[in-house]
Amino acid sequence: MSKPAARTSIQITVETLYLPDQSEPDGERYVFAYTVTIRNTGTLPARLVNRHWIITDANGKVQEVQGEGVVGEQPHILPGQLHRYSSGAVIETPVGTMEGSYGMRTDDGAQFRADIPRFRLAVPGVLH
Repeated sequence: MSKPAARTSIQITVETLYLPDQSEPDGERYVFAYTVTIRNTGTLPARLVNRHWIITDANGKVQEVQGEGVVGEQPHILPGQLHRYSSGAVIETPVGTMEGSYGMRTDDGAQFRADIPRFRLAVPGVLH
């Protein structure tokens, strides 16, 4: 017998891209774009209401970013659907990580957190 789908389940994947034309390695400025795909794998519609990012560079410097929605939106994601958006991050080293969470709310007002797994920001060729 298969396990029933969770009522609130969000799957998050991230793709990253180094932007050399916007970066200044001599000035310790490395710019990355990232595209996030948020898929509602649960059985209830959910709205992304806020975000919390933790950005860490290779020197251990941590930046925390919190705010409402993502890129000015609070997307409402129906079961089986996805929302994709792109944004960017600037760090002082050629390698770093990002992780965090989205605050979500179902249509009936229940709130839950969707964790964003840690992913790497890296200039191509820096890591093997």
